Formats: sequence, C-alpha cells, structure tokens
Amino acid sequence: MTAIVCESPRGQSRESKEPMENKKQKCLIAYFSRAGYNYVSGAIIDLAVGNTEVLARMIGDATGGVLARIIPNQAYPDDYHEATRVAQSELRMNARPSLTLDIENIGNYDVVFLGYPNWWGTMPMPVWTFLEQYGFAGKTIIPFCTHEGSGMGHSERDIATLCPQAKLKKGLAIQGAYVGSARQLVQNWIQKIDL
Repeated sequence: MTAIVCESPRGQSRESKEPMENKKQKCLIAYFSRAGYNYVSGAIIDLAVGNTEVLARMIGDATGGVLARIIPNQAYPDDYHEATRVAQSELRMNARPSLTLDIENIGNYDVVFLGYPNWWGTMPMPVWTFLEQYGFAGKTIIPFCTHEGSGMGHSERDIATLCPQAKLKKGLAIQGAYVGSARQLVQNWIQKIDL
C-alpha cells in the first residue's frame, strides 16, 4: 500500500501569481519530505516543515495541482545522523520501504511533479517504492529536489530507469537554505516547462 496524503495547496501569498491555467493536463505534486533535525548550510537545525514540502507547496500554488505526501510506514529516526545511516543502509540494500494508504486516482493526472531531498546522490528509497508501485507510462514526470550542494545527483537517471515509458522533463534543484525565497524561481521554472 502506498503512503500518500492528499491535500489542497495553501492559499496564494500576496507576491505569488494566480495559479497557471492548465486546461489540458491535471497536475499531481507527489513529494517526500522530512521535517525535524536536518542539515542546512553547515549546521543541523530543527525544521518545522521539511524543505521539500515548502517547495512542493510553492509548486502547488503556481500550478493549482494537488499535493500528495509520500509517507513511509516506518518513520526515519528523529536524530539527523541516525536518519542518514538508515537512509544509506536502505540505498545499499536497494530497499523498498513500505508506504501507507493508497492513491486510487493517479490515472486522473497527466503530469506528476515529483519532489524529494537528495539523499546519498539520489532519491530517498520511499520514492523508489512510489515510482515502482504506480504506472507512469504516458505521463510526464517533472522532478524537483532540495539539497545541500549536490544538486539532482543521479536521481533523474534513476527516474528514467524506473519509469522508461514516462516523459521526463528537466528537474529543478534548490539548496535547502534558499527554499524559503525560491517562489519566483519556481514560477519561472514552471513557465519554462510549458505544460
């Protein structure tokens, strides 16, 4: 079962533009994000909302898309260093962590924005579970990630391997420390994508 909590995007800020008119394609913004203790700009800080979730909400505001949070059954440890050890172990074992809940209407979406932090050069393994669990043939996948200096890593190549029948568009990588001020960058990126 896949863990996805669907939400409506938050209201527009005064600075943001109206959601893009997208009459032909419906957008899903599926993302994995970790709040709590995270590494940001050389320090470990306690984030009330994970950086990837902040970015996902900006994309939701800009597109009018539906937010869907990917949540593993087994939460990562609160301690940052322990969480990174678990994540590295999952990657080495090529694990597929189980997820909770289910998304029944993924077929209704033509475009899937896929968000995640860059963990060990790629996506966290719950995102791999999500990509393998649902059919993405004929869909457009648009990745976005947060990082602390390593950009997209090889995550785009991994997505292409996992979803060979999907159309993959160029992703957006934003350093975690700059996510809060990235709204205009996100809007510009979405306009360039030309949905």
